[in-house]
Amino acid sequence: MKWRLAILTMFLLLWAGSAFGQGCAMCYSSARGATKDGQRAISRGVLVLLIPPLGFMTLGFGVAMRYGKKRDQEDSKDDDQKDDQDA
Repeated sequence: MKWRLAILTMFLLLWAGSAFGQGCAMCYSSARGATKDGQRAISRGVLVLLIPPLGFMTLGFGVAMRYGKKRDQEDSKDDDQKDDQDA
């Protein structure tokens, strides 16, 4: 199971690699030709558009991990109670 997860993760990372080089020539030349203030505004705009989805994904991952840990603790507690009743 871990092997499959590792292969899937590697596949997704390699598949998304082309997204990192998405800058088309027209966008690049337009941004490069802008003034320093314009370039700074584009950089800030990218960060402004990146932060909310990244925050939501981080929050969702944290909630999922917390829920999973709580569920596992309840399951182990239930198993312990069943073992005590059987003995």
